[in-house]
Amino acid sequence: MKLMKLEIVTPLGTIYDGEVKQITLPGSEGEFGVLPEHATLVSLLKTGVITVEIADSPKIDVAINSGYVKVSESKVTCIVDGAIALAAGDSDITEKIKKATDLLKSTGTPHAAIAASISKVEHIGKSF
Repeated sequence: MKLMKLEIVTPLGTIYDGEVKQITLPGSEGEFGVLPEHATLVSLLKTGVITVEIADSPKIDVAINSGYVKVSESKVTCIVDGAIALAAGDSDITEKIKKATDLLKSTGTPHAAIAASISKVEHIGKSF
């Protein structure tokens, strides 16, 4: 199985740095997926949730408020203003969901987009 490197970076530090098999991103023109050997591109990211599928682990979801992504054939780099990682097994998942909801609400994004993102985060919380 082919993998690619993913980095999700905020001004406060790295949220994720590792090998993944697939990523779904909230692009400015709509949600899109990235697999290894994807064509090179740069895109704006809007308020939403990045879904990361790891080879032999449960997926990780990362709520973001905005940023951009650079995709190459073997590496994806997301530079975002703010992010909260939500992963199965976190002992403080309830607190992280609250922080993710607050992060999403703090953006200047239209209410419908925020509501959709918050709904997704709350659904993620229920799945744990």
